[in-house]
Amino acid sequence: MDKLKHWDRFRQYLCYHEDISLSLDISRMRFEDDFFRQAEPQIEKAFAMMRELENGAIANPDENRMVGHYWLRNPDLAPNGQIREEINAAIRSIHEFARKIHSGQIKGQFGREFKNILVIGVGGSGLGPRFVGDALRTSGDKIRAYYLDNTDPDGIDRVMELLDKDLDRTLTVVISKSGSTIETRNGMEEVKGMYRQAGLEFARHAVSITQTGSKLDETHKEEGWLGTFPMWDWVGGRTSVLSPVGLLPLALQGVDISLLLEGAQRCDALTRNEDLRSNPAAQMALMWLYATKGQGGRQMVVLPYKDRLILLSKYLQQLIMESLGKELDLDGNIVRQGIAVYGNKGSTDQHSFIQQLLEGPDNFFITFIEVLKDRETGSPFIADNSTSGEFLHSFLLGTRNAISKKERESITITISEVNEITLGAVLALFERTVGLYAFLIRINAYHQPGVELGKKSAGEMISLKNRIVDDLRKCSGCKYTVEALAEKMGEEDIEAMFSILRHLVHNPEHGIKVEKNDSPNMNIFQYVYYYRG
Repeated sequence: MDKLKHWDRFRQYLCYHEDISLSLDISRMRFEDDFFRQAEPQIEKAFAMMRELENGAIANPDENRMVGHYWLRNPDLAPNGQIREEINAAIRSIHEFARKIHSGQIKGQFGREFKNILVIGVGGSGLGPRFVGDALRTSGDKIRAYYLDNTDPDGIDRVMELLDKDLDRTLTVVISKSGSTIETRNGMEEVKGMYRQAGLEFARHAVSITQTGSKLDETHKEEGWLGTFPMWDWVGGRTSVLSPVGLLPLALQGVDISLLLEGAQRCDALTRNEDLRSNPAAQMALMWLYATKGQGGRQMVVLPYKDRLILLSKYLQQLIMESLGKELDLDGNIVRQGIAVYGNKGSTDQHSFIQQLLEGPDNFFITFIEVLKDRETGSPFIADNSTSGEFLHSFLLGTRNAISKKERESITITISEVNEITLGAVLALFERTVGLYAFLIRINAYHQPGVELGKKSAGEMISLKNRIVDDLRKCSGCKYTVEALAEKMGEEDIEAMFSILRHLVHNPEHGIKVEKNDSPNMNIFQYVYYYRG
């Protein structure tokens, strides 16, 4: 396509909204001009299903739940007064708690003001606030945020080493809807132990974000933590960033959460418009439908040309892949839907995977994120009468052109700058796009049966590990190959036992040892394992 035709197509399809300082360019997707007309019946049904969802219908039938993350930024839309008041009360309490922390009205055990927050949560309870907090982080932040989002002991140690000398000035925020999330529980218990070692009461440095009546709710009441904030069953983890899950850590950091909510609310209003030409979420959902042919299996490469947005691809991985990666559709048919998301940032990607995108398999489409404002102050000229930001912008334009010349497809989202309004709009844009696309292909975007299956399997492995340890301890010093031990225990999953035993002998807690024969012909499967207390 020549440059004048590119310009004509760009003008025809650019969707720009000054109210949220955001535009969407789909002109480099190679759909035919009658694509929107042909898709009208499908998108009209998706709009209708979205209206029902926002009005309080059971949109997650597997769990018999409403889906209400849109109410978080506009409580007046909630289906009843109780939900409206709960949302408003939560926002008021977050503002008030943050004010008391920032003013020093609430201090740590030794009377020192808090200067750090440690957020313990996994999945959406970590990814959302971490992405937004990092994107909006400045030298003037009122509190520095740290995150524990895994049950990796070494990872926990690395974070806690940074807080070691300031633990009495660190407020810990524990986030879990059920209170039984393994990664969050483990992180909390390890951190509790570290507070004790420092002579500190964890309860005087902790708040919870959880559902009423959960195990975590019971714990914070029994131990007398500083406070608690709600989670609701109608908000999924991957859409919880604009609930207390994200708002509390961000407010403590110093982010203007009112503006963040306003940006999302503005975008929601725009993306309810059923005129396709002016609805960026509907356009993007239809581009996903076009790219995947409604069958899934495609990859979406997210390339933000802004260091502040480095975590966007990780955030979108969960939002999109957990929502859309489904085996069954709403009618119970096997469909195996999904869009794989990966990415890093421009122009770093010029030196990593762009080569494959240009010359490798054509199994993807790109979503470029363009940010117009380079920095708060003016920039020096570096070379060619150009600033660093102008070089970065040229890399974006050049990469997009190169992709087009290779007949690969891309979407471009442009925002004026990274601030609370634009980030709120971006969050809402992708949430609405995911919802509409899910309705287009008739899947439930709001459950995660595969995740639950993985958790169940992990529990089975913990049980097997405990059986192994118990059996070896019953006969201290008795030595078994993995196959002999499996036969003794009546266990068929010998591979899992082998992996568990290898892990046990590399860690001292259970006293499991390994003995290797000096025979040159001995292989790893002939090693013997035993307990020595």
